[in-house]
Amino acid sequence: MARLLPLALLGLFLTSCQAAPPAAPEPALPPLTAELAERFAGLAVEGIVREYPNKPGNVMVDAAGVRSPRAMHPAFYGSFDWHSSVHGHWMLIRLMRVGPPLPPELLQEIRQALDAHLQADAIAAEVAYFREPGQRSFERMYGWAWALRLAAELHAWSESQPDDPAVRRWREAVRPLEDYLVEQIPPYLERLEWPIRIGEHQDTGFALGQILDYAAIVGNEALARTVRQRARDYYLADRAYPAAYEPSGQDFFSSGLNEADLMRRVLPREEYRRWLDEFLPGLAEGAVPRLLEPVGVSDLSDGKLVHLAGLNLSRAWCWLGIASALDPNDPRARVGRAAAAAHYEAGLGYVFSGDYAGEHWLASFAVYLVTGSGRSR
Repeated sequence: MARLLPLALLGLFLTSCQAAPPAAPEPALPPLTAELAERFAGLAVEGIVREYPNKPGNVMVDAAGVRSPRAMHPAFYGSFDWHSSVHGHWMLIRLMRVGPPLPPELLQEIRQALDAHLQADAIAAEVAYFREPGQRSFERMYGWAWALRLAAELHAWSESQPDDPAVRRWREAVRPLEDYLVEQIPPYLERLEWPIRIGEHQDTGFALGQILDYAAIVGNEALARTVRQRARDYYLADRAYPAAYEPSGQDFFSSGLNEADLMRRVLPREEYRRWLDEFLPGLAEGAVPRLLEPVGVSDLSDGKLVHLAGLNLSRAWCWLGIASALDPNDPRARVGRAAAAAHYEAGLGYVFSGDYAGEHWLASFAVYLVTGSGRSR
């Protein structure tokens, strides 16, 4: 019954918006409260220092490769896997930068953890790991994208608060990892002949969107040009996305919505609106129901099935991103904002499940959504 209410509200909204469009856009999400920010931060700060359970992503080329998570990744050993640790660090920094004030004791705990992890020796070891034999594709490009999102957040914070020595120190500490990944992206995209379309980590559309945001924030126009061109190569000719085929059983992304959210960063506004008409025909009438309806999770303790909780949150931020590129009263924007609100309500209910299968990562998705990451700096 809990998931029927958002769907019913969404159906009523679609019916009403066809009959009598509102004069002004309605707010899509409630503001982030101090209580909720504290709960999000609490999950992350506990996770980034928790070494086990852990799912390493390494390729072992000999017996020397059998190492503990902390030995392999002195900065990002926690939160079950490398990318979750990286975006857990990002989430804490994002909350400190743009969120409501956190309690002093929690803030001190966060800063101590960041001091321990975001320091030169630890990051040097992370870069060295990428250079080891067999690790060429490690975290490509999902973890890469989150690492660049972390660097971009620190860059923006250090520019707005240049007198905070800790922020400057963290910013400089991550730079070698950032530089290494930026160096890898253009040659990889040159070799990647087709985009990876999947509702999980490897989805190309999500990664390219994050990399474009990074490039805009730090002012790397050469990287931005490369990514924009490859996005056009991969996606510009796409028509009539098969929305009815989504979701798959363990998606935490909609590959189609990731693509649409990416292309609004790539195309001029009018060209994007025309492209969207052909990519999601019927959107103005709500005729893509499988992308508009939140999904339920049958087992919150299953690390793969709980992905669907994240799908609700990532769909919500995609819909808001798509709506942001349209006129406020465009029917497609109204449909998107309503879908975002329904997905947010459904997704937030799963973040604090009490099971580490979801709690090690879902708060980062929620913070990305509610703080407007990807849509504002």
